[in-house]
Amino acid sequence: MSTPVSIVEVAPRDGLQARREHIETAHRIALIERLRRAGIQRMEVGAFVSPKRVPRMADTAEVMKAVGASERAGDMVLVANERGLEQAHAEGARAIAVFTAASDAFAEKNIGSTVSASLQRFAPIVARARDAGVFVRGYISTITDCPYAGPIEPGAVAPVAKALREMGCQEIALGETLGKATPARIAAVVEAVAKNVSMDEIAAHFHDTYGMGVANVWEAVRLGVRTVDAAAGGLGGCPFAPGAAGNVATEDVVYLLNGQGMETGIALGPLLDAVSFCADTMGIAPTSRVYKALRAPEC
Repeated sequence: MSTPVSIVEVAPRDGLQARREHIETAHRIALIERLRRAGIQRMEVGAFVSPKRVPRMADTAEVMKAVGASERAGDMVLVANERGLEQAHAEGARAIAVFTAASDAFAEKNIGSTVSASLQRFAPIVARARDAGVFVRGYISTITDCPYAGPIEPGAVAPVAKALREMGCQEIALGETLGKATPARIAAVVEAVAKNVSMDEIAAHFHDTYGMGVANVWEAVRLGVRTVDAAAGGLGGCPFAPGAAGNVATEDVVYLLNGQGMETGIALGPLLDAVSFCADTMGIAPTSRVYKALRAPEC
């Protein structure tokens, strides 16, 4: 296994943000600790966003303190505005993410502004973070489909990626929010974005509504993407994207990449233990095929 692929674990943030039931802070902390034991080096541990709109992330500061996030360069938090950045700074965050979309309709539902206005809003946030030595990722949602505007052309994604890169984002995460795309459409977006953003600065963030998540991950990797987002157990769903299912499951991605001769640094057994914790303690049923295949007798 000579080709490394970095997996960014998003279950503690993107995986839990849309849950309707209360999530115990202690359980989110325990999940992060279990995921680390599996060898995960990069992880979304929370978000500094409006607690009224995303109540599951209201305890992010407490979670960060408990898991020692300020000591880990790979721990990342999402921020929505200047206040979010200030909160992240106060907790010693070493990596943040900002988020926009390729669709004005989705951006207005999600962050209350057009794509253009969101880019103007995030430019000073990114500059401040970079000046402080903080790593910055830029998310682009709805790269192929928008729940409100329909299909999105690659030509709408590329300039957003370029703008995020030019303002200082060190990584551009391409979010296939609805999980509807097939590999050909993923390839078209990756190739369009790669004209202005180097392949090693692109991350794949795919959902799995139609069962295409793993296939789409492999297409992105085949094209040269070496950073892939995934959520243990296939957790996830966007509160602003009706009908979107969870993220592609980390264990499914690890199984795929290991089988293709690519190193992830993640141990499948401990990873499945973390998924079992979600099922047994948090009451969240996993959707991943690998978990069901290897842990079915325990389900």
